[in-house]
Amino acid sequence: MAVPKRKVSSARQNKRRSNVWKLSAPTLVKCPQCGEYKAAHRVCGNCGYYNGRVVVKKEA
Repeated sequence: MAVPKRKVSSARQNKRRSNVWKLSAPTLVKCPQCGEYKAAHRVCGNCGYYNGRVVVKKEA
């Protein structure tokens, strides 16, 4: 059975694991109404439209 000869230092261990926990950026799509970038399948925060309909009324 393979057994480590020496203890792996915490710095070496953390360096190896540094890429495991990276978060990926959310995918953004352009709103067809106003052209603002928004998350897919969500109401647009700029104009309040979703799927061609007004869902949230924005005050001018």
